[in-house]
Amino acid sequence: MDLNRALRTATKTGEVQFGISQAKKAIEAKKGKLIVIASNCPDKGLREQNTIPVMEFPGSNRELGAVCGKPFSVSVVTIIAPGESQILSK
Repeated sequence: MDLNRALRTATKTGEVQFGISQAKKAIEAKKGKLIVIASNCPDKGLREQNTIPVMEFPGSNRELGAVCGKPFSVSVVTIIAPGESQILSK
């Protein structure tokens, strides 16, 4: 599975949220299916939680934003519904 393609597809066809605070809210509500964290994300608490599976994105927050088709940096992407993406199958 190509992670970049899966993230782009999930962003276009599914339901995703961007940002650390949105990820924390999803953890509290237990509604996320996967959290994707950029390698340079400063928040270590998201990696240590065990409520929602966590995947480390190998690039920076700028690269994660570009992969998701956003013109800004994205430290964390929370997948609520994958849409047509196969990102949850990894």
